[in-house]
Amino acid sequence: MSSAQKTFYIETFGCQMNFHDSEKVVGTLISEGYAQVQREEDADLIVYNTCSIRDKAEQKVFHRLADFKKLHKEGKRFAVLGCVAQQEGEKIFARAPYVSLVAGSASYRNLPAMLIQIEAGADRVTGLDDRQTDQTFETEFTARTNPHRGYITIIEGCDKFCAYCVVPYTRGKERSRTAQSVLDEARRMANAGYTDIQLLGQNVNSYHDPAGKKTFAELLTAVGELPGIRRVRFTTSHPRDFTKDIIDAIDSVPTLCDHVHLPVQSGSSRVLESMFRDYSREQYLERIAWMKAARNREISITTDVIVGFPGETEAEFRETLSLLDEVGYDGVFSFKYSPRPNTPALQYADSIPDAEKSRRLQVLQEHQRELQRSSCRRHLGQIVEVMVEGKNPARGQITGRTSQNKTLNFVVNGRPEPRIGEYVRVQVTQTFPNSLLGEMTV
Repeated sequence: MSSAQKTFYIETFGCQMNFHDSEKVVGTLISEGYAQVQREEDADLIVYNTCSIRDKAEQKVFHRLADFKKLHKEGKRFAVLGCVAQQEGEKIFARAPYVSLVAGSASYRNLPAMLIQIEAGADRVTGLDDRQTDQTFETEFTARTNPHRGYITIIEGCDKFCAYCVVPYTRGKERSRTAQSVLDEARRMANAGYTDIQLLGQNVNSYHDPAGKKTFAELLTAVGELPGIRRVRFTTSHPRDFTKDIIDAIDSVPTLCDHVHLPVQSGSSRVLESMFRDYSREQYLERIAWMKAARNREISITTDVIVGFPGETEAEFRETLSLLDEVGYDGVFSFKYSPRPNTPALQYADSIPDAEKSRRLQVLQEHQRELQRSSCRRHLGQIVEVMVEGKNPARGQITGRTSQNKTLNFVVNGRPEPRIGEYVRVQVTQTFPNSLLGEMTV
């Protein structure tokens, strides 16, 4: 590496947990004397923090490595971190020989030692040994990229072993941090000016306090009652462990955001059983009923859906479409099934042609878009609180987000322009399938 200031570039693929992991990596690299740059060409160390949930995300990483392998001749070093690293291990060195470091998310605490090896000239350094450690939570070096919204990992890993999912193999078993450590972290963030806290986990509501002090719902409430906190979110939930006391907490604690992301994956009970999801359509709808019965607040609901899972018939796909109608989701993240390494679904015959998967995905997305076009109209005329996130000078608009996690673009109409991170009241004047438009009010 260069003898001057050491530099690094990092690109993150995947979920919010990966982005938060990158904050830990960035903080560690900076603490080790590295400076972050914005282009691969300017970096001594090029880091890709990876996701292997879907084949498309995984392939994107290898395409990026291929695009920039020429930089290796200039003395640049490459690191592959995260889920693809844990999944593929040393096979990455064979596929991309110019990669110097391969490390899973449980090994980030050892990153300083691994960096020393790379700087000493080691060509192949790995951190793949321990996916059970609880030393993957917040670190003193976490470099939070947003000064107003912060993430706290409260549970790592997954014990569910859904038939299509690689997470238990890349993130290890579920392990939770104590409620007290979560509250201490949230309190420090509130004292530092953070007002929006998001609790993270592969299955965040599967949280079990190792000290036995608080349930997940009690932890949510306790974080929401900390002075200075305006909003508390959590993701992602698993329907099997989603309990009614979570909804009771949201309904009674105003700082808990009125939005729940509850992945369903399929509207067919038979497909859900084949997926090893451990709940039926009817059990899932029972949880939706809890949300809709909330007395004090309207809770926005979003979900994930997989189409074309092995054996899914046209009739079962139609059951998923009917579930969208019945629930009335405010947003759906939808994907085509893709086989993942080590997963039980590899034993199934993936007999649905890719073209048919694509057709079903298009049908579902168009169907949901029309549902959202209609459902968003209920917000017309409402005055809602928005946290300012940015500006769009070209359109003369401010961009913000509601507590229901909806994007709301608005104009100030001659009033003083709010700062990023500020909370303002906005009246909704126009609606679109994926966003709202409004005017700031007094």
